Amino acid sequence: MLRPKLPDAPALPTSNTVNTVGTTPHNHAPVPSAHRTLAPYVGAGAGAVAAVVVVGVVLTALLAAVAVTAVSVAIAAVVLRSLVNGANKR
Repeated sequence: MLRPKLPDAPALPTSNTVNTVGTTPHNHAPVPSAHRTLAPYVGAGAGAVAAVVVVGVVLTALLAAVAVTAVSVAIAAVVLRSLVNGANKR
């Protein structure tokens, strides 16, 4: 459910021919004419980071709720104990 579908990698060319179009006049090295975009991968990474942050916030809120409940139960137990001990002394 939380796994994004990444696009398939483009097929690499299998021919061994030299591309002379797009070469520089000085060193005759081919100029990169096609570039790959990292947008799908960055989007997937950002989605994963957002999911981790949301899960962290939810777990922190649950932990805080449990802690508040435990403190309130402890206070109620102390109050009830003092009431019961006070009634026995009279």
